[in-house]
Amino acid sequence: MISMKEYDVIAIGTGSAMYVLDGMMQRNPNIRVAVIDKDEPGGICLTRGCIPSKILLYPAEVIRTIQTASVFGIDADLRSVSFEKVMGRMRSIIDADISSIREGLSSSPNIDYYQAPAEFTAPYTLKVEKETIHSNMIFLSIGSKPIIPPIKGLKEAGYHTSDTILYEKKLPETIAIVGGGYIAAEYGHFFSAMGSKVTIIGRNPRFLPQEEPEVSSLAEKELGERLTLLTGYEALEASRAGNRKKVLAINRQSGEQRTIEVQEIMIACGRGPTTDILHPERAGIKTDDRGWVQVNEFLETSAPNVWAFGDANGKYLFKHKANYDTTIVYYNAVLKRKVPVDYHAVPHAVFTDPEIASVGLREMEAIEKYGEAEILIGLERYQDTAKGEAMAVKDCFVKVIVQRENLKILGAHIIGPQASVLIQEIINLMYTRNQSAQPLLDAMHIHPALNEVVQRTFQGLMTVAQYQHVLHHQMQAGKE
Repeated sequence: MISMKEYDVIAIGTGSAMYVLDGMMQRNPNIRVAVIDKDEPGGICLTRGCIPSKILLYPAEVIRTIQTASVFGIDADLRSVSFEKVMGRMRSIIDADISSIREGLSSSPNIDYYQAPAEFTAPYTLKVEKETIHSNMIFLSIGSKPIIPPIKGLKEAGYHTSDTILYEKKLPETIAIVGGGYIAAEYGHFFSAMGSKVTIIGRNPRFLPQEEPEVSSLAEKELGERLTLLTGYEALEASRAGNRKKVLAINRQSGEQRTIEVQEIMIACGRGPTTDILHPERAGIKTDDRGWVQVNEFLETSAPNVWAFGDANGKYLFKHKANYDTTIVYYNAVLKRKVPVDYHAVPHAVFTDPEIASVGLREMEAIEKYGEAEILIGLERYQDTAKGEAMAVKDCFVKVIVQRENLKILGAHIIGPQASVLIQEIINLMYTRNQSAQPLLDAMHIHPALNEVVQRTFQGLMTVAQYQHVLHHQMQAGKE
């Protein structure tokens, strides 16, 4: 007879699930917990996602600031950039945090910590290492993994992903980044600032297609001045000869083929589910056709008392959304309430150059939902404010979309310095009862500060037709 260990709760993943477990252990210090993670502890955000990448991107920002200092009459000389030191600093910070979390998990009397893959063998039952474990409550915070497109010869040529690139110690002279989304934009900016010759290969005809077209257009223009951006190209084949690699790409519209020769290839085509390892079907846990765990509005799976949150359910793969999910799971799983998720205003930022931030509906989505006559749009350029002019910011802007009758904020889109900070003023209002822009219009804003660009955007609301007219003239002026 196979022996089975019983637990009060099993958590798979050591990222956001830890917040729920901490709350549970504070309520009941004697609770027995199994924590399972096949990777280093801390979750994707800490170990190979947002935190290490932002530690790398700040030096890139400093480099670009130095390189543009002459605009202000400052003669600054950037003598050298030590890629090894930049990467080493990131690794030392991340490794220290990982070690601290591992020590905490390993030393807790309440927790059995398994650093190994797990798989379901039956409902509420998992096999991990040589153990069979069981619990009537399970948290699936299993994260995601890089999507690898079917490019002929890619495996043989060798490639990096956003997971593996963090261990690179030598700056590649040339690098091809396959993908045209957030990850490609951020790492394209980073490697370009470090001194690499970067080529981004995106299959979508528009760079950063998740953003508003005018945001994508400006991002492509600005970033395209420092690296090669191929939009509408699909990578077909990769090969290797010695320490050189080649990527064959084809223009999806014209059929034109291009060969890009580089030292390194990075795949940045988004992230997908990890349920192929877990086999949730053996536990009666349903997944969608892509493999994401299906959940109801309370984040409960098709198996009662099994909860999936963060990346696991495939809804908005952002750490701040995962943190929000933990609150919902705590209410519903631990406190036994019925609190539904509310994803009406899930923000995101792209830490490229210029920085991008967005929340809520895009213009076409708002028109489709409310009708063109029922929405107003605001647009303000950084350079038309005192602080923006002082910073010599060109062409960057804030765009907001509101409902005409009540000034309910439907969406906001910013491209420019500190976009991720500026948009928070708007996000907070979107979480009030009326979601109205009126408090922002009534509030006193510090002058001259960059936040005035947000205030003025709401002060200049116009119809969709008026907005398109203004946008056309501004974009034409930007080309001159």
